[in-house]
Amino acid sequence: RFLPNSPTLMNAGRPLQQLSACFVLPIEDSMESIFETIKHTALIHQSGGGTGFSFSSLRPKNDTVHSTKGVSSGPVSFMQVFNSATEAIKQGGTRRGANMGILRIDHPDIIDFITSKKDTSKLNNFNISVAITEDFMEHALKNEDYPLINPRNNEIVKYLNAKEVFDLIVETAWSSGEPGIIFIDRINKLNPIPKAGKIEATNPCGEQPLVAYESCNLGSINIGKFIKGYKIEKDKLNLRNALKKFSNNPNEIISDYLNSIDFDALRKTVRTAVHFLDNVIDKNRYPIEKIKMMTLSNRKIGLGIMGYADTLIKLGIPYDSELALKIAESIMEFIDKESKIKSEELGIERGSFPNFKGSLWEEKGFKAMRNGTTTTIAPTGTISIIGGASSGIEPLFALAYERHVLDKQTLIEIDKNLKGVLESMGVYSEKLIDYIVKNGSLGKKYDKDVEELLTKEEFEYLSRIFITSHDITPKWHVMTQAAFQKFTDNAVSKTVNFPNSAKKEDIKEVYTLAYNLNLKGITVYRDGSREQVLTSGSSANGSGTAKKYTCPVCGSSVSEPIDIKPIIANNANNTAENIKNGNTDKKTGGQIEPRRRPDVIHGVTVKTTTGCGPLYVTINYDENGNPFEIFNSIGKSGGCAQSQTESTGRMVSLALRSGIGAEEIISQLKGIRCNIPYGFGTNIIYSCADAIGKALEKSLNENVSNTLAI
Repeated sequence: RFLPNSPTLMNAGRPLQQLSACFVLPIEDSMESIFETIKHTALIHQSGGGTGFSFSSLRPKNDTVHSTKGVSSGPVSFMQVFNSATEAIKQGGTRRGANMGILRIDHPDIIDFITSKKDTSKLNNFNISVAITEDFMEHALKNEDYPLINPRNNEIVKYLNAKEVFDLIVETAWSSGEPGIIFIDRINKLNPIPKAGKIEATNPCGEQPLVAYESCNLGSINIGKFIKGYKIEKDKLNLRNALKKFSNNPNEIISDYLNSIDFDALRKTVRTAVHFLDNVIDKNRYPIEKIKMMTLSNRKIGLGIMGYADTLIKLGIPYDSELALKIAESIMEFIDKESKIKSEELGIERGSFPNFKGSLWEEKGFKAMRNGTTTTIAPTGTISIIGGASSGIEPLFALAYERHVLDKQTLIEIDKNLKGVLESMGVYSEKLIDYIVKNGSLGKKYDKDVEELLTKEEFEYLSRIFITSHDITPKWHVMTQAAFQKFTDNAVSKTVNFPNSAKKEDIKEVYTLAYNLNLKGITVYRDGSREQVLTSGSSANGSGTAKKYTCPVCGSSVSEPIDIKPIIANNANNTAENIKNGNTDKKTGGQIEPRRRPDVIHGVTVKTTTGCGPLYVTINYDENGNPFEIFNSIGKSGGCAQSQTESTGRMVSLALRSGIGAEEIISQLKGIRCNIPYGFGTNIIYSCADAIGKALEKSLNENVSNTLAI
């Protein structure tokens, strides 16, 4: 009935013991901060987590860098370095890395950011979202200009037309599903722990806004397990009459349906889940000490649900109905209330989270509170498969689909509720199942193929109850998300599905509706605009069944961050150039692609001694005699020392191949200290990183590249 996020399931009891799904890391406007964060990102991905970042503090492209007398390459170029680092590390041996990249709408490089994923070879390990401000939305709705602000000095550098920028976001989202949108001012306004810091980013799937160095500790309740059997009765097959009755007397009808939910059992599960997730915080082995400190200071947990579509099917309620929205609000309000009761009890028993004083919970009169937040709606891809539930609060994607489990291997899957309902109605048959498998759903048309299998009344009922995501109009997706957001501390992960025929104006209306309904973020997907995500049974590729893929972090089938199909329309490029008002730099987003390694390359090896033992640093050079890559080996120490020096070598090599000057890298590495230095005076080696920096410096000073036969 309850499952924690998949890293808890995968890592608990193992040496890694890293139990959190996702993290948010800070990026400040300095080379030291950027590469420190890249190092932390590598450690997190290695432990099985995903990462979210705001690049909004970085100075814009072509801005002055006083320390080098040069110019900045801008946030998008550094995102590519993060992307390459992620590519090099497979998460914890079981999952590849995933990132969320966020940029404020008032950053001078916002146009490059919005269009940064039109080339699918770039940023393929990132989801991206624009941080929308209240000020921007007001200007966009009034068709006014708004300012772009240089974060280095907070000075206005130019003005753009807000409506044109908003239209560009819509256009690129229509083409590729990205960028998403987060309403950053709203997130901070509703932050229950404002003194903990300003929220600037979310986790990769968007449901967990976090301050810098916080982690997600999530779990979900399979709400479908609390329904007392299928609510199928012959006199209720005429669904139109039931929905009409609800419109006339909603309280009577809602009570009838809520009586079918075992709220006593749900209360027990909610309280047990809160206790469990609080224990996870203490049992967790955090990859970075700063993450441990921040997580323990706020002790945020995020309890949500999965199996919402299953619940509606068992209750006999259409997903796109006012009755369903009332059920959603009732369920989430109950879970939120009970989670707060349990967290208060734990706060009294164990002590409140350290930042409780001055928090929203103290203002509301809680005696204590163990957790800074208690509720989140996650996509639950992996754990919903384990639990045999529909994903999060999403509708069914298809009644039958083809799941890719390994390369060139597939399984045909049929929704588990379908057989139960058909049997309850007495209409189950192999012919009907074959029809559904062939078409992916029951469809909307009562044709000749169905006439011999179902009566018209039965068909109308089943096609309304077993409704799929592509049968639901976008506004119902948004309204469902809003119903759950009302009673959720953090945010709600939900994808608004559009048919391939959807217009850009349709997406714009949904974005505006999301803003008006007080959502914290919104993600859209137009059928056929991405590869390797779910597609409908009658998809454009001609396959008869849908194909299902999952997000590497949460397992969500609607948050795939890689292999996005390059179909940004030509007029998107024109729009971007018009908005930029003649920006002469037409390189795509200013992105950096690391140089490829040749098959043969020459170099030298520098030996030095560290507190961990002898360290051998091999420095290879390109055809121009410039450092191209390094390899590190630290004697026979093995373990953490070897892995850390290897990871440092990989990151230095990545930086060198991406055009970062060796002198800049040396300045970042030299002087890093650990608790076992070696030597004295000018020859002291403070750490392995210090040794690597000094070895690289020595090779440059002695100009050893000129002695190589390159």
